[in-house]
Amino acid sequence: MSVTQKIIAGVDIGGTKTRIVACQGEHTIADEVLVTESWRIRQMETDAETLTGIVAGLCGGVAPAAMAVGAHGCDTDEQCQRFQALLAARTGGLVQVVNDAELMVPAAGHVDGIGVVAGTGSIAVARTANGKMLAAGGWGWILGDEGSAPALVREAAKAIRHSLDRGRDGDPLIAALMRELDTDDQTKLGILLNETRGAAVWGRYANAVFDAANAGSALAIRVIREGGAGLAALVELLIERGANPALVVAGGGVISEQPMLMTAFVEAMAKVSPSSQVLLLREPPVLGAVALARRLLVGQDLSPSIGVV
Repeated sequence: MSVTQKIIAGVDIGGTKTRIVACQGEHTIADEVLVTESWRIRQMETDAETLTGIVAGLCGGVAPAAMAVGAHGCDTDEQCQRFQALLAARTGGLVQVVNDAELMVPAAGHVDGIGVVAGTGSIAVARTANGKMLAAGGWGWILGDEGSAPALVREAAKAIRHSLDRGRDGDPLIAALMRELDTDDQTKLGILLNETRGAAVWGRYANAVFDAANAGSALAIRVIREGGAGLAALVELLIERGANPALVVAGGGVISEQPMLMTAFVEAMAKVSPSSQVLLLREPPVLGAVALARRLLVGQDLSPSIGVV
């Protein structure tokens, strides 16, 4: 079978959703979106087995000749290599596993750059000239994930707490978050957030922060600016460790859907690295996985340190 007729698959495993696109030549033969928690249990062997079955089912019962996976939570070369080997053993084809942030650059049509994800979580990832992964962030919404949807809610709640403790209850952010939590009692904000704690759940409350900012909330505007600055700080750490600063591509649910956060990120990047070209990914990140799979098929692996099994 010619290269153009072989089936390839790209997989974007996000914290909330998983998207799988399979192609034969230039034709898309499958495009599926799954809730990540519906299949991923964070046990690599089981997850590899399950994902292999899902992808094969979408490819007409056969394993793809090449598959690239961007996986949320694969934050080191060792983690990527392990998941990659498990998948390759089950598919028998070419496999490459990278962090999901690494899909940003190829999805934007580039080969080298820093990828930034701000969605359910946040992380910045790049590679050195010899292919070693560099990552900053990705610590989860309790410790960090600056600029992610749940972290914005976390910081908004803290800003509200400080405001109420000072006897100031008029900022629009307070009413917006109360509406989101379906309460008219300010004292219950902490209790209700604690009862619903979790990245995906808190992330759904993030619209309240942006709605409040659009209504003129000084608290919400500050939270969003600090979130953008937090993302830029992750990029700065990678640059200090040797990442190429020329191109930065940002993507993920919250930064793609909320222009105020992207603006805050761009403004902060202008201070961190004025020479960097900063782009917002307009295409689905899964297309970055498809691009990597195509490169695998023609022997153009982007990450030699990871290797291709």
